[in-house]
Amino acid sequence: QVQLVESGGGLVQAGGSLRLSCAASGRIFSINVMGWYRQAPGKQRELVATISGGGSTNCADSVKDRFTISRDNGKNTVYLQMNRLKPEDTAVYYCYADQWRAYWGQGTQVTVSS
Repeated sequence: QVQLVESGGGLVQAGGSLRLSCAASGRIFSINVMGWYRQAPGKQRELVATISGGGSTNCADSVKDRFTISRDNGKNTVYLQMNRLKPEDTAVYYCYADQWRAYWGQGTQVTVSS
């Protein structure tokens, strides 16, 4: 089993920044893709950004000019730097890791006020 623990969410004004972190622990052998998804009230969970073990990234069009995903393989940690936040970025952000199956974190709330 792999456990994922997120941190860094909170309340921020529009135009501000937040940095999310997600640390993986447990029976880690070789985590392939790590990333972030989000779910706003009344909406489906959607991809924000992912990063492979080799550093290849994939970002949703709605965030690619504002958010940056990065990863420290030695620490089994993935980060999401979120800049120029908008009210529509308000959601619960979930960390994701793929090691032969999908693992999810508990989620961290990000609220952007206008």
